[in-house]
Amino acid sequence: MTTGLLLVLALLSATGPFATDLYLPSFPAMTVELGTSATGVQLTLTAFLLGMGAGQLVFGPLSDRHGRFPPLLLGSAGFVVASAVCALAPNLAVLVGGRLLQGLCASAGVVIARAMVADLTTGMTSARTFSLLMTIGGVAPVVAPTAGGLLAESLGWRGVLWVLAGLSLVMFVCVAGVLSESQPRSRRSSGPLLAGLAGVAGNRKFLGYAVLFASTFGVLMAYISASPFVYQNLMGLSASAYGIAFGVNAMGLVAAGFISARLARRIPPRRTVTVAVSVLLIMSLAVLALSAGGAPPLLLAIPIFCAATSVGFIMGNTTSLALAEAGTAAGSGSAILGGGQFFAGALVSPLTGLAGKESAVPLAIIMSLSALMAAAALVATRPRTPADR
Repeated sequence: MTTGLLLVLALLSATGPFATDLYLPSFPAMTVELGTSATGVQLTLTAFLLGMGAGQLVFGPLSDRHGRFPPLLLGSAGFVVASAVCALAPNLAVLVGGRLLQGLCASAGVVIARAMVADLTTGMTSARTFSLLMTIGGVAPVVAPTAGGLLAESLGWRGVLWVLAGLSLVMFVCVAGVLSESQPRSRRSSGPLLAGLAGVAGNRKFLGYAVLFASTFGVLMAYISASPFVYQNLMGLSASAYGIAFGVNAMGLVAAGFISARLARRIPPRRTVTVAVSVLLIMSLAVLALSAGGAPPLLLAIPIFCAATSVGFIMGNTTSLALAEAGTAAGSGSAILGGGQFFAGALVSPLTGLAGKESAVPLAIIMSLSALMAAAALVATRPRTPADR
């Protein structure tokens, strides 16, 4: 696992955040120029997310059967074409279709990057690599909205989409020039395409880690989706102060990923996950107690920061533990992890606003339930026999 290889895989992992967050500041301008409503423009984001979720369930099993490199190269080339279609789209319908295709193709990089790490590393090295991979990729959602806003002012929304097309071209060149096949023919599956998905999903420990992964991401997405009104409406922060607070929480998560990567040299990943899930649960319950008890809203910032930071210790290590259980079907395992992640995010995001902008209780309840589910999933993966231990 060389530095160059790690950086290319991190770029592939950051595809989703860049493709979703870079053009968000352009929504108002797109609404006017395309002659549509805010809901119509939001369909472009929904289409991309649907493509990302469904595409992983296709490219993951394909990579188990045909090797990692051919599907990855195909998906990367398709991402370039779809990005150009989006930038040239004459109307909303073409843009929505282009974004759906963009998500389908971009998913190849996300799902196969995880599978390649599982092919090339094991044990604590795998946990360390996944933590670094997700930490580097975690910088993207911090940088993308700010960069997108600056680009939108100078280039317009089509210019932003052309920048994304240029990024997709860089990704294709990196894939073609740096990466190579990581799965030998002897380890490839030969059965039905969906057999790998079914086989991995039937593994008790893998399924537990997959639920843990999705539930932890659910906590994070609940916070992200509710953060604008919690920090601005309840805490009374300005838009710029909210941006700073959001950045502080994001940097806490990123720093946790780097620390987790260093800890992986000497501490088993499951032990790190156990401590981090405990912190996640305690801090989520603290948010619930403070919000339900009528405490000053500003106090919520402390447990929210701690909860977000604990996620950085969980995601990479859990990915390593899950894909170790997947064995040679790492592509299918990666697909289930990614699909569950997007499903969890899509499920919890709209629920945090059930009480409008006047209360953080829905956020606190969703965070606590998701953290409880993560803790239960971790308990379900504990060794049951001496052989497991």
